[in-house]
Amino acid sequence: MTVDAHHHVWDLSVRDQDWIDELSPIRRDFTITDLEPEARAAGVDRTVLVQTITVPEETPEFLALAADHALIAGVVGWTDLTSPGVPDELARLRELPGGQYLKGIRHQVQGEPDPEWLLRPDVRRGLTAVADAGLVYDLVVLPHQLPACVKAAASLPELTFVLDHLGKPPIASGALEPWASDVRTLAALPNTVCKLSGMVTEADPASWTVDDLRPYADTVLDAFGPNRLMFGSDWPVCTLAATYGEVLDSAHQLTDAHDRTQIFEGTATRVYAL
Repeated sequence: MTVDAHHHVWDLSVRDQDWIDELSPIRRDFTITDLEPEARAAGVDRTVLVQTITVPEETPEFLALAADHALIAGVVGWTDLTSPGVPDELARLRELPGGQYLKGIRHQVQGEPDPEWLLRPDVRRGLTAVADAGLVYDLVVLPHQLPACVKAAASLPELTFVLDHLGKPPIASGALEPWASDVRTLAALPNTVCKLSGMVTEADPASWTVDDLRPYADTVLDAFGPNRLMFGSDWPVCTLAATYGEVLDSAHQLTDAHDRTQIFEGTATRVYAL
């Protein structure tokens, strides 16, 4: 089996996605019906659907979608971590249709001006509630925010933190530091996991090669190991630079055969309790 641990869907007639305003090729609807034939053709059996926008209505919609589509095995949703009502909201989400598919929570930390947003007392209270609910927390951050990720993960050992897109390293520039050192520091904490995802759009989208991605993939493979690394397509964002099949193929080229069972199935299945 192959698990795609990171993809999105959106319907612009339901809700605008203002973050794609400057990304005209993907400023259209992308549905699970669009993804399913591509995923099945690539040998993907299960996926994790990840939030796209910070509004409370999206997560219930995603849970209902998971209940109706066998391809979706889990949902990483959104809730306002700064609210004192996080425990009640997580309990409410789990009582909704498809609530059993809620596996994690994510917030667009990359858009927060405070590089230590994750360390705010109100956010920490919210993260504690996520841990108490038995969910994981996905980190979508920029490289300069990785030190705060380290502090947050170290202070909450009971919560599993999943680093999306390798922490968005500057692949197009070819620079490794300080990203590589910070990722290794994060990976030294046992409650951290990383997604092998989002690389093609951090590289030059028009001319990237697998060799451009390799130093970054090798860094996280060495730091986290295959038991804490999982594949994600980042569809449809990945289509800015590659097809679904090309993303999956590049991930195979970047990994050794004896590691692939974990990276393409085992880690995601375990971490997200699929």
